Amino acid sequence: MAIMGPPTTDAEDVALATAGDTGAFERLYRRHAPRINALCRRMVGPGLAEDTTQDVFIRAWEKLELFEGKSAFGTWLYRLAINVCLARRTRAGKRRERFRRDEIALERAESPPRRHMDHGMDLDRAIERLPYRARQVFVLHDVEGYKHREIGELLGISAGTSKSQLHEARMALRGHLRA
Repeated sequence: MAIMGPPTTDAEDVALATAGDTGAFERLYRRHAPRINALCRRMVGPGLAEDTTQDVFIRAWEKLELFEGKSAFGTWLYRLAINVCLARRTRAGKRRERFRRDEIALERAESPPRRHMDHGMDLDRAIERLPYRARQVFVLHDVEGYKHREIGELLGISAGTSKSQLHEARMALRGHLRA
């Protein structure tokens, strides 16, 4: 039976991991993976969430020496995860989809037939049905708490476009959740 030492903090584990201690990095992974995976599920969908989560931690390991400690490690990692999620679409070679305001874009995903026992669609499934850009804006603003100016910088759009897309996303979600 292994003797375990006292619990370590993120700061201690970051210092150890930067020096090459893979055990320390594994502790950081265990502490932060659930939150990062939840973000990835919302940003890229459940089908890509596991791979994207792994990509985030690979990138974190590669860039750990760049962490300056000006913010909490979790905050730095979360921002890194957002950047990985946003870049994933570009790396996959998919063209950027501009949010269209017409009903075709909002209704392009057919809703599954409702069962009598189904009391409504859960929010994560409704978010997955949003067009890509609207989903990004919704998750960053309403779920993660970013301001429209910050979202604009992350996504390369204006703050006004972010506000408009958020409004359209909310309207579409209401429709999806009522269906």
